[in-house]
Amino acid sequence: MNMYLFGAVACLYLAAIGYLGYRGYRKNVNSQDYLVAGRSAHPFVMAMSYGAAFISTSAIVGFGGIAGLFGLGLLWLPFMNIVFGIFVAFVFFGRPTRRIGKALGAQTFPDFLGRRFQSDGIKVASSLIIVLFMQLYSSVVLIGGARFLEKAVNISFHAALFSFAAVVAVYVVMGGLKGVMYVDALMGSIMVIGMLSLLIMAYYSTGGVVSTHQELAAMAPLVPEKLKALGHAGWTVMPRFHSQWWWTLVTSLMLGVGIGALAQPQLAVRFMTVKSDRELNRAVLIGALFILATATVAYVVGALSNVYFMRQDHMLSIQVAGGNPDLIMPMFISRALPVAFLYIFSITLLSAAMSTMSSLFHVTGSSLGHDLYCTMVKKPEGSVWCNRVGILLGI
Repeated sequence: MNMYLFGAVACLYLAAIGYLGYRGYRKNVNSQDYLVAGRSAHPFVMAMSYGAAFISTSAIVGFGGIAGLFGLGLLWLPFMNIVFGIFVAFVFFGRPTRRIGKALGAQTFPDFLGRRFQSDGIKVASSLIIVLFMQLYSSVVLIGGARFLEKAVNISFHAALFSFAAVVAVYVVMGGLKGVMYVDALMGSIMVIGMLSLLIMAYYSTGGVVSTHQELAAMAPLVPEKLKALGHAGWTVMPRFHSQWWWTLVTSLMLGVGIGALAQPQLAVRFMTVKSDRELNRAVLIGALFILATATVAYVVGALSNVYFMRQDHMLSIQVAGGNPDLIMPMFISRALPVAFLYIFSITLLSAAMSTMSSLFHVTGSSLGHDLYCTMVKKPEGSVWCNRVGILLGI
């Protein structure tokens, strides 16, 4: 990788982030602007921000590697993401959340629950859950982004960790949710372009759509015995019914991850950022297309990597990756695709990590500042600086 070219691309990327974060900062007049984007977000910005916060590097690299291991049965997960995480969430949960949140003047999700049930105890308890347990999710995304920078820029892990956290912290602390959503819309757009480019290049490197899928289907007899014992029946079919992998796919992934989106506070608060149900309706299609162009593409490419590695190395993807599915996507991209594409995909991965990280920073910090501190000391909830301090403490 040409580090000078990568540095120039990274500088342009950071400049765009800085501009959008500053734009959010200039529009923060009160806590409503800072916490719920003034309840006036454009449906495109809201949908892209929701999707970018939803799909992180774990979906692209981690689940993409799992698709390389077990195949296209994982495509049921983005189907569930679209049905429950987008359609059901926006239409059946988003509308009442927006209406009730606006009527009650709620500005965070714990605040929404506390005002809805007229209980400071519920508000404090839900904010404590976010503050304590969102740190686990945040840590995974933060470490993943830092590990990527460590390898891409050839710096120490701790320097990468600090740099990654500092860049995200600046625009989250200064710009609030407006700044986060502006930046997320940019990052979501980059993710769509990067993933669609990845799909096109993957099919090009493996010989076309039809022939590649035919070859993948014909590889079913090559499934290792250990995977067959788990229920693996090939990379283009579902696992054997009632097998261990079938239950893992259906319960943990399809149901757990697919329906679990409904319970994520950093996503639910997005419903309170638009001014009417009409904006939510317009955002449904955008959100669905985003999931289709990101998560779905990652899983298809992960499965197709078996065709490429079988041709080149006479081994399956998981064998080339030394048994670690997390390495399947990075190895396929570095070996099968042109060097120039690495710059596009590097920014795509950074966008996926930063967009999720910024939302987690914001929801954790607002729970600390707005919901815990202001409630426990009986301080008025209109202070922007209190929320900024809370976000810094959360980070």
